[in-house]
Amino acid sequence: MDHRELLTIPRRWEAIEAHQARGGQIAAVFPIHYPRALLRAFDLLPVEVWGPPTIDPGPAATHVQPYICSIVRNGLAFLLAGGLDVADVIVVPHTCDSLQGLGSILLDFVRPQSRVLPLYLPRGRRESDLDFLTDELRAAYRQLESCTGRAPAPQELLAASHREEAADARLAELYLERRHLGLSNLDFYRLIRSREYLPAERFTQLADQALAHPSLADPRPGIPILLSGIVPEPLTLMDAIAELGGEVVGDDLASGGRRLYPPGRSDEPFRRMAERIIHAPPDPMRGSPIQDRARHLLDLADRTGARGVIFYEVKFCEPELFDLPLLQRELQGAGIPSVIIEADLNDSLSGQTLTRLGAFLEMLA
Repeated sequence: MDHRELLTIPRRWEAIEAHQARGGQIAAVFPIHYPRALLRAFDLLPVEVWGPPTIDPGPAATHVQPYICSIVRNGLAFLLAGGLDVADVIVVPHTCDSLQGLGSILLDFVRPQSRVLPLYLPRGRRESDLDFLTDELRAAYRQLESCTGRAPAPQELLAASHREEAADARLAELYLERRHLGLSNLDFYRLIRSREYLPAERFTQLADQALAHPSLADPRPGIPILLSGIVPEPLTLMDAIAELGGEVVGDDLASGGRRLYPPGRSDEPFRRMAERIIHAPPDPMRGSPIQDRARHLLDLADRTGARGVIFYEVKFCEPELFDLPLLQRELQGAGIPSVIIEADLNDSLSGQTLTRLGAFLEMLA
């Protein structure tokens, strides 16, 4: 039986309507790192805003420069067009300068009807960084308490953390078993990206269904490659890679593998949530050294047998693009070639992009 007959993945609007029908509220969350458990403890369903793709960016033009990345530009245009009116809270992590600017615009100029919650992230893994993020999450708790009228007890916060950790454990298992699941590249990433908006419990159910299905005896065929970057839009990229003879065997995507959060260690709920983000895989958005990212990618290539890396980047994403020359040099020195492809969220897969992907995969064959 085909996995697609077993896995019925709800759409974003279906998840939103189901949560609201039972009395819950919605948090629209911009990328990348944020405390899902904290929001769920307040009965807020986090629904991530990665653009969305293909929306008219025009309404945002009076507020942001044309060289701002399309995640921020499209997200602001979507908000101005009423697309986030369903949200009770808008969470803006200070992931990069562009998102920090968006937070300032929403707090000081646009002022949407929803409560805006900025979230400041440290740029390191020191004990002081952990202390800072723990305090930041406590401050977020107080803001959420003010706007929702709820006050979850410590045991409720820990229970929410355990649910998220269970979902992320399934996510890690999906990544581990991906080549044996019988899912295409496209179907695998549709499942993975449903973590962006489904409740942890529902995602865990879907993951369990995928993992319980009889696995393939042999890995899926294709030239094994790693995918890095921010977000794989359009998702038809996955079919294109497969049609060109490639198979994505691992990723370092901001919307994917960089959020394979480990379990927390502390019994204090805010510190436990902070530990998970602080100890996530290397990410330039959290100030990770390039050498850490290179080691991570090389270890991932070694574990998966990947022959090369495709850096699929959103245009004007400075934290990503600054790293790439040195990161490519580190990979090349270890015998792992790579290619950089930049795309706007509103772009379709161009002939030029397909030609470059095909040439890269042909070189790896």
